[in-house]
Amino acid sequence: MKSARRRSRELALQGLYAWQLSGEGAARLKAQLEETEGYGKADGDYFARLLKGTIEEAAALEGLIAPALDRKMKELSPVERGILLLGAFELKNATEVPYKVVINEAVELAKQFGGTDGHKYVNGVLDKLAYRLRPEERKG
Repeated sequence: MKSARRRSRELALQGLYAWQLSGEGAARLKAQLEETEGYGKADGDYFARLLKGTIEEAAALEGLIAPALDRKMKELSPVERGILLLGAFELKNATEVPYKVVINEAVELAKQFGGTDGHKYVNGVLDKLAYRLRPEERKG
């Protein structure tokens, strides 16, 4: 059974995917996703935090992610880009969530929604990011 947080991440990823394609604002996307089946099983507050925060900080997050990539951000699929933005947002801002959980959740999203080996790529990029964003926790 999926946790409420996992459902929140799935919904946030759907929102980020739509945002990349349409440029729609976080508030409109949030309202649309709140109407979807299964929304009631998500952690609504966490979903809202992820979606709004990731969109608001997208440019800064891309700046954090870019040095860990082997290609340009715009060459990533919208799914992988969304997952990396979401993971970077959580690593930077949701410090109550252990970095290993953030990475594992991103890998699970990549397995579920991404390309064949996308999860390995996501894992490698976020692992590099965790070294930079959470050095103390990373040592532990």
